[in-house]
Amino acid sequence: MRKMFRFLLVFLLCGLLLSLAGFLALALYYRNNFPVNTWINGVYCTGKTIEQVNEELVNACEASVLTVVDLEGNSWEIMMEDAGIRPDYTAELKAYLRKNTFFDWLENLNNPVSSEITAGKYLAEEEKLRRSFESLAFVGEERTMEAGAAVCRDESGFYFVDGNARRLNEEKAYSALKECLEKGVTTVNLEACYEDFSDSPADKVQRELWEQICAYTDKSGKIVYDMGAETIAFTPDITAQFLKSGADGCPILDESGRIMVDEEAVQSWVEQLAADYNTCGTEKEFEATRGDIVTVKYVTYGTKLDTEAEMQYLLEALQWENERTGTEIHIPAYLQEGYVRGRDDIGDTYIEIDMTEQKMYYYADGEQILETDIVTGNTGRRMGTPQGINFVYGKERNRTLRGPGYASFVKYWVPVKGNIGIHDASWRSKFGGEIYKTNGSHGCINTPTDIMSELYDMVEIGTPVIMFY
Repeated sequence: MRKMFRFLLVFLLCGLLLSLAGFLALALYYRNNFPVNTWINGVYCTGKTIEQVNEELVNACEASVLTVVDLEGNSWEIMMEDAGIRPDYTAELKAYLRKNTFFDWLENLNNPVSSEITAGKYLAEEEKLRRSFESLAFVGEERTMEAGAAVCRDESGFYFVDGNARRLNEEKAYSALKECLEKGVTTVNLEACYEDFSDSPADKVQRELWEQICAYTDKSGKIVYDMGAETIAFTPDITAQFLKSGADGCPILDESGRIMVDEEAVQSWVEQLAADYNTCGTEKEFEATRGDIVTVKYVTYGTKLDTEAEMQYLLEALQWENERTGTEIHIPAYLQEGYVRGRDDIGDTYIEIDMTEQKMYYYADGEQILETDIVTGNTGRRMGTPQGINFVYGKERNRTLRGPGYASFVKYWVPVKGNIGIHDASWRSKFGGEIYKTNGSHGCINTPTDIMSELYDMVEIGTPVIMFY
């Protein structure tokens, strides 16, 4: 009995020792190999070494590009495969194993562990990486860009090319790229890798010249032309046109070292301003009350800028000596000024005379105030009222109108073009229709007396009169 007890005791002790030995063996094994039921980044790691898991993680890595950001904030991509770049998880995997305790593998038996790690660094093949970096477009542009500073000119005016400012230090940029890879970073901002080159004496001259241009355009930019419905501010693009340059585009300096004002350029600008805003002698498309669009020529009415006066104003205003502390609003001089200033110098207050419909309308601020039948010049006797855009140039009460073979007394006389005007016609009992073809006036616009009384009180001298068939 005692022998049996000893045998059982020895057997149990041996089993315990064997179990303990097995436990210790597994525990030691999992100190250098990943424990049972371990998953990292979706890769099954149980029993594998750090090198084996690292290789599988590299193959499973989805990162495919290295992003490089230049000074302007533009992003450029380097394909990792082309540059020989691959992630390295070795340090993170070692840290993972170090944190495991002696008994962690037992817990994993019934509780699988899934973890996510990121690569601590990226390895790259030096030759491929440099070739990929140098092939980026902005790096190539930096290589071909000449150093130095220069004032240049094109159709839009002067501009400054600064080949010394914020230039990419290529070696510094490449080192920054490698440093980011070593830290496991896949986006590299190179803003800190740009430097200013030193100016040569010639560069300093060009820079001072550019500062002079900027000061001039800033000062002249305070001029604002008030054209009525719109304004024209002298932007740097406009004022730069007035500075003189040679055939090579370089500014021409006077004896004091200042850029000369180009009188021909000023004259050209004034002439273009006149071409844009002058209406005298031009034609206008006018929307008639009857619904269609008619083309009417400006005759006595219209706008005409005084180009000589404007030339003198600008040549004086653009001189270097003229300092301005604030905006200078300038209303141009006119040889003839419309009732309304601007491209649309008719505006929304005018008299409309439709000689086909034998109708006259008066609009004030866009609202139709008056409508009446009229009788215009006798077309049958070749005295038809001429069409055109004219204006009210006078107002007179109780006048006798005289002409070859007639003298007519009128209470209201509103002349619009020479001897042609709008007036009452007390001798007529009917207006409108086709009377004008056989029994029309000598050219004036005959109007019922009561209507003429209203119009006379409302209309102002200078009001546009649009007359058409």
